[in-house]
Amino acid sequence: MSKYLKGLAVLGAMTLVVTACGSRPTESNQSEGSDKTNSASPQAGAKDFRACMVSDSGGFDDKSFNQTSYKGLLDAKKELGVSSSTAESKSDGDYPKNVGGMVDAKCNVIVTVGFKLGDQTAISASENPTIKFGIVDYDIKATDLKKTNLKEVPTNVKSLLFNTAQSSFLAGYLAAGMSKSGKVGTFGGLPIPTVTIFMDGFWEGVQYFNQQKKKNVQVLGWNETTQKGLFTNDFENKAQGKNTASNLISQGADIVFPVAGPAGLGGLEAAKASGGKVNAIWVDTDGCVSAPEYCNVLLTSVDKGMDVAVQDVITTSFQDKFDNTPYVGTLDNGGTGLAPYHEWDSKIPADLKAEIDQLKKDIIDGKIAIKSKVQPQSQ
Repeated sequence: MSKYLKGLAVLGAMTLVVTACGSRPTESNQSEGSDKTNSASPQAGAKDFRACMVSDSGGFDDKSFNQTSYKGLLDAKKELGVSSSTAESKSDGDYPKNVGGMVDAKCNVIVTVGFKLGDQTAISASENPTIKFGIVDYDIKATDLKKTNLKEVPTNVKSLLFNTAQSSFLAGYLAAGMSKSGKVGTFGGLPIPTVTIFMDGFWEGVQYFNQQKKKNVQVLGWNETTQKGLFTNDFENKAQGKNTASNLISQGADIVFPVAGPAGLGGLEAAKASGGKVNAIWVDTDGCVSAPEYCNVLLTSVDKGMDVAVQDVITTSFQDKFDNTPYVGTLDNGGTGLAPYHEWDSKIPADLKAEIDQLKKDIIDGKIAIKSKVQPQSQ
């Protein structure tokens, strides 16, 4: 990890603020060169450097990982004074066109957001070795060479990965400690590693609580052992997310943990509609900032410092210091963690908060080993 990223990681995890800077791009390849977020004093060579980003189908206002990653682009643009272009995907079928559009825009670095963009990023990077690429939530080394018809994994790509199993473990322990019904629930968008890693950690945290407290809090919607659970099979359908959460609530869950991007907002809506009987924990970013209308039902959020990681890959590319060593955000380096408790700070017992602080330390020190098989490995 670069010195720049080490310096910002903890700060990014503590202050992960997602803002609606600039307007949401409405056309593929929309240039943002005139955006007022540009630095007043561009660094030397900035006017000739273009940083670009392609969202997945959730869009840049998903109140989740696309939006947080987009903030990293805006932060880099403001800091460096570089120009930028973005392409917002409406469906998975847009990826080839949108990434290709960024290549045509003569971007110096292209950041793609989301696991589903993995194959296209690998293909485009192989075809354009002089362009630097960063990808959020996908390990480029996992590229299926037969499927992509590539001879080798491209070396001009930096994977931005996050061990959210660690922070989700803390969330699971918190949920178990706060549940009154003895049942908590989770659901995902799709059964892909960047989703199930949250669900694994959450499940393990609840099991650890049960072990320590000799309780029997149940996890509805996921079982790490069998890898079976509830999925909306969609990241955009908020109504489907609400229906899925309502299913969990009808079975007795009084805390829900949606891992489904914008579809997961339906889960927060279901919790809010319960009139105080059900609460939730958000993912990817601080939900009280990205979706403040649901803050009163959010115990906390499992956040990922995607903005900091994206800003770093753009900055190092601009400084000609690009390094393709994968970045893995952890509890230790501040790349992932729990957001503040916000409106729940005074409602969560002090001893439970202290236990969670100790659990974090124990995970960092290796006293507690997370078992999820989809954890990214630190380099």
